[in-house]
Amino acid sequence: MLFQTEEAVQLPYPPVLETMLSESEIQYLFSLINQPGDPASPSSGSQGSNRTVYSSEERKLRRMQSNRESARRSRFRKKTQLENLTNRLNRLKIQNQELKNQLAFTMNQHLLLSLENDQLISESVDLLATLSNLCAILSNTITMP
Repeated sequence: MLFQTEEAVQLPYPPVLETMLSESEIQYLFSLINQPGDPASPSSGSQGSNRTVYSSEERKLRRMQSNRESARRSRFRKKTQLENLTNRLNRLKIQNQELKNQLAFTMNQHLLLSLENDQLISESVDLLATLSNLCAILSNTITMP
């Protein structure tokens, strides 16, 4: 057997917590790994042809597993991207509402200041007319002996 030692094997990558293989597929793969003999030199012709079938089956299972894992990563990336875009959309909606509120407040302030300005202009015109009348009266009073 290939794996007869009881030493802990340290892998350079973390173990996969979730597999897409059934228990029977996993057992089948382990049976391929633990078969005695050298796969390069089969002892009989029928066993050699079975090993070729097993080898292609193993490649097929690995490819299926790889495709499943790739699809899972792709779904996760899409889900993460959608969450990020949704969060950004919500932030922009809030920011847009705040800007609309600021614009409404500023427009209201502008209206109030415009009304006050019109009132002050009207008062200024009245005061200038009064001043003009007073100047005329004063000028008539000085010129009359």
